[in-house]
Amino acid sequence: MIKEELEKIKQKALNDHIPIIMDDTLEVVDKILREKKPERILEIGTAIGYSAMCFSEYLQKDGKIDTIERDEERVQEARINIEKVGVSEKINIYFGDAVEILPTLDEKYDIVFIDAAKGKYPFFLKEALRMMKPDGIILADNVLYKGYVMSDYNKHKQRTAVRNLREYIKEVTQNPNIETEILEVGDGLAVSRIRKNVCIM
Repeated sequence: MIKEELEKIKQKALNDHIPIIMDDTLEVVDKILREKKPERILEIGTAIGYSAMCFSEYLQKDGKIDTIERDEERVQEARINIEKVGVSEKINIYFGDAVEILPTLDEKYDIVFIDAAKGKYPFFLKEALRMMKPDGIILADNVLYKGYVMSDYNKHKQRTAVRNLREYIKEVTQNPNIETEILEVGDGLAVSRIRKNVCIM
């Protein structure tokens, strides 16, 4: 039943051109979550709640997902969807701009999933690192951004997003406290694992 509802929500999102996590990316994330069995997940970028609902299956008993979305219409749709799928008690939506909300959070998370404004990824990373549990994992979607990030793309329209995604990749691959793989699934997924026994802050 849950799977059927999720499939309907996914199809509606695709028909309405609302960006949601791609199937091959979700497959990789599912595998990570299945192994990790997280207690707390932070998602930056809720959209209509599709990915949070998919992730909720892998939470420990009484586990929780905090997810942030600044588009009011999408928040309303996400709440309806989450209710429909029957996972309201597992997912908490913060309505507002992640840049303002993140510094107010003081939780510790096993997993952080970043899928919001591409130009803000370095800021999201800084905040994620502050809130990671030891051995936590940061997942950043769309890091290759239509192939622009690894090319010599420099057109004005997407310049800031591309520059900041490059900065994000540089930070997660050069930080000695983090072990990162950049996977060519979907639009690029960065999987960054905090090295064991490392205190980030």
